[in-house]
Amino acid sequence: MIEKVIFYILAFVIFIAIFAKLIKRNDTIYIYLLVMQFFGIAIRFINITNNLKLTWNIILLLYMVSVVIPLAIIILEKKKMHLSEFICVLKAKINFKHGNNDIARKKLVKLIAKYPNSYYAHRLLAQIFEKEGKDEESIDEYVKAVDLNTKDYDSYYQIIFLLNKNGKQNESEKMLIELINKKPEYYKASELLGSILYNQEKFKQAVKVYAEALKYNPTRHELYYNLAMTYTRLNDFQTAKIYYEKAVAINSMLYHARINIAQIALITGDLDEAKARFTNCIQDKDSEPDSYYYLAIISLLKGEKDRAVSYINMAIELDNRIYVKVQSQEIFSSIIDEVRPSEGKSHRYHLTYQELITKKHLDDTFNLIDKMKKNESIIKTENNDKEYIQDKQINFDQYKNY
Repeated sequence: MIEKVIFYILAFVIFIAIFAKLIKRNDTIYIYLLVMQFFGIAIRFINITNNLKLTWNIILLLYMVSVVIPLAIIILEKKKMHLSEFICVLKAKINFKHGNNDIARKKLVKLIAKYPNSYYAHRLLAQIFEKEGKDEESIDEYVKAVDLNTKDYDSYYQIIFLLNKNGKQNESEKMLIELINKKPEYYKASELLGSILYNQEKFKQAVKVYAEALKYNPTRHELYYNLAMTYTRLNDFQTAKIYYEKAVAINSMLYHARINIAQIALITGDLDEAKARFTNCIQDKDSEPDSYYYLAIISLLKGEKDRAVSYINMAIELDNRIYVKVQSQEIFSSIIDEVRPSEGKSHRYHLTYQELITKKHLDDTFNLIDKMKKNESIIKTENNDKEYIQDKQINFDQYKNY
């Protein structure tokens, strides 16, 4: 009996509240809601007056249409979202998800004409424009969404992201600093700011940004990885290695971080460690060609020419551009006649600009060190030859005196 009384009190109060919204908003959508609620209350009334037994499934359904759904709509509107707005945004989302962008856009434009301050409509419309590559329109809609909800940091970030994408780095940098000051734990903002500073070769500033972000996000592998790449550009390879390993410890699938560790081992002359790490990187298709390329170099440094030939031909088979690279590297001169060009496709690397530049820096550093070592060896040989000639000349002069 108590349950029935509670049902009627709740249903009646909510019915009056919905009816009041119909009068206030003059929105016919509420009529459908009232009709649904009325049928739920009427069926429950017939059930009670005629002492009919209903299953729990039917009773639950009556609660849903008479109490739960209407109450949810009242709560939704407390958050400044009208029922018709909610339904329209939901329809637009479904269309957008299934690729019907035109239908979704038209629905949202029509909704905004009726509710100009619809935060959800502006945000979804911004996402549609962004997906279509209409960056200016997208930024305008994101700005409107942020104006309506100042705590929508995701939309604010997207504005910055699109500005940076369109070459407005200075404006992006200022907005990112503002966002980080407001929400320091928002790691994506720190990641993007660090990337902008990295691209401007402001490496020490980038290090500070990433290090500060790690205080709030100590488990984000992206921050460790970016910090490691920045230290790589500073030629602080030992510190870079520490952060690469921290990134890999969190995300074992970071093969580009793994291959960078291997390259650092090669640069520092630890051939055994480098070989082990490059061998491990062969497991990943994206880093496989480079792994074979560097395993060939290690084999040459160890005097294993046959193995070097095998590795370098594997690398070229995976990425035919490596053949051109091999021809320009002096280290391969002893086996160049056994290296075969390939008619295979060029390998497509899934690397960010930051990763590509870091990779090139490590390549250049190794080539420079290798060249310096060869020059030192030539100079040392020349000095030894001079000492030998001078020594012979002294002995000859002494012989002439007898």
